Amino acid sequence: MDSMKNLPVAVIGAGPVGLAAAAHLLERGLEPLIFEAGPSAGAAIGHWRHIRLFSPWRFNLDAAAVRLLEASGWESPRPTALPYGGELIDQYLAPLAALPAIASRLHTGARVLAVTRQGGDKTHSRDRDTTPFVVRVERDGGDIRDYPAAGVIDASGTWATRNPLGTSGLPAVGEAAVASRISSPLPDVTGRDRGSFAGRRVLVVGAGHSAANTLINLAGLAKDDPHTRILWAIRGASAAKVYGGGDLDGLPARGQLGARLRRLVEAGTIELHTGFGIASLTPTGDAVTAASLDGRTLEADVVVPCTGFRPDLNILRELRLNLDPAVEAPVQLGPLIDPEFHSCGTVPPHGAALLAHPDKDFYIVGMKSYGRAPTFLLATGYEQVRSVAAALAGDREAADTVQLELPETGVCSSDAGTSCDTPTAAAASGSSCCAAPEPVLIGFPTGLSHGRAAED
Repeated sequence: MDSMKNLPVAVIGAGPVGLAAAAHLLERGLEPLIFEAGPSAGAAIGHWRHIRLFSPWRFNLDAAAVRLLEASGWESPRPTALPYGGELIDQYLAPLAALPAIASRLHTGARVLAVTRQGGDKTHSRDRDTTPFVVRVERDGGDIRDYPAAGVIDASGTWATRNPLGTSGLPAVGEAAVASRISSPLPDVTGRDRGSFAGRRVLVVGAGHSAANTLINLAGLAKDDPHTRILWAIRGASAAKVYGGGDLDGLPARGQLGARLRRLVEAGTIELHTGFGIASLTPTGDAVTAASLDGRTLEADVVVPCTGFRPDLNILRELRLNLDPAVEAPVQLGPLIDPEFHSCGTVPPHGAALLAHPDKDFYIVGMKSYGRAPTFLLATGYEQVRSVAAALAGDREAADTVQLELPETGVCSSDAGTSCDTPTAAAASGSSCCAAPEPVLIGFPTGLSHGRAAED
């Protein structure tokens, strides 16, 4: 980066991983320039303020960010407490974003439209590695500006690009026509969104922990309004993997969630429809008729899409990327996280070396780095950006010395589209292949220990 040493490093996204990236860059003497599409840091998390995380505070704080905060007199939350999404914002991200060192470099209401190299598209090779990046940003109000950067860290997450309701990776036939009847992925059914769900037929689609959270909250709503009917459709033949590992789960809150869900299904509070891959969605008056591939139908007033997420790669079309063809993660990382094969155990710790692309000094980190795979942990993102910041600063030894401490999942397999220790986490089967729950240290004894906030 010597030829561009006076330029900042652009950080896309001001969620937990994006702000951690900025903190690590500052510690390295590099200048971060942070772009957040939402009105404030952690804007995506604001959509699920009402959801409690599975992992305690000690797994959700980045070391460099904590050092910045503590220098200002900030007091850390109780390490063993389980925060809600709103607490993650109010007690951690908002104070971090308000620090002068971060606030002076943070642009909110700034949506990145594209990233490219100055003066040349992706077909131009000459002097490419020493040519600055250009980050095109649209500010609230429509003003568009190009920012030069020495490096780019894309921590924009996947919250804005959910997977469709249909099978085969495509929207169901008619999905666009019933968009007004489809809610957000994690609606606050007992709070701000209550009016859209109370006394109505609600169809929840998906087999991850986002579905489990929503179903349990709907069951609470149905206690107050018995006219509320809860339908749950999954593609698989069994919901066993959603119920999870129970007592085998190293994150007790996650194990308890699955157990509660099982009881509600067995009691008939939730109507489970297995093998229900949605082929079409049809408006039926004020309702929606969902038809499965085998011809069965379900009628609902509102549909909740808990189908997971995928990365938005459109802003990166002019960069040279090397992505795994299956999960759309960096090509060296893809095989390590592919949900078709990744089951018990943990993903090896990884940093800049595995996240690198043909365009030098460009990195995708955080949930987006895992593409369509569901096994991401916030701890992983924090270690990613520590390593990336070291690489951008020219400290190759530190960049390559990756270290991580994670709780054992205690479960096997996973359901694509979500993050393993978050409210939208992928559910896992409770098969006997899993080891007893205990913290697992990967890498070096001084490993970081953080968890994954939700959704990105």
